[in-house]
Amino acid sequence: MTTPHDPTPLSDDALRWQLRALRQDTPPSRDLWPGIAARLATSPRHQAPVRPRRPWTPFALAASVLLAVTVTWQLQQAPTGDPLIQREAAALTRDYAGALAQLDRQVAAPPEIAPALHTLDESAAQIRRAIATEPNAHFLLDQLRRTYARRLELTQRAAMT
Repeated sequence: MTTPHDPTPLSDDALRWQLRALRQDTPPSRDLWPGIAARLATSPRHQAPVRPRRPWTPFALAASVLLAVTVTWQLQQAPTGDPLIQREAAALTRDYAGALAQLDRQVAAPPEIAPALHTLDESAAQIRRAIATEPNAHFLLDQLRRTYARRLELTQRAAMT
């Protein structure tokens, strides 16, 4: 065996034989599997998850239907000779309403985030009204996209919890 101060290196074969001599497998003194199996059987991960009862689900469903009706009503109120930005905003609103309805069918939002969702919905309605009065304001369409994206992101986060 060489030391750090020994200038003569070992050959590869000699080094392999020395490494094999260091290895010593020792079996456990007793069978470990019964203890592991008992702990796995009593661990809380193997029990069925308990889903909390959500009493606010009917209210969330009613709010979703109200939002869909409001969006549809506002789309019907739009004048027919819309410029390009108004048509894009209407299409964006339809896509948003469809995506939101699909998310709401999967899971309802918890009541803690309801004020934030309401604020985002009100902001989107204000932006749509501003687009109706200023049909050539491109920045309003971008703001509407960001507002809808935030609303969908918040709804998706709520669905994950």
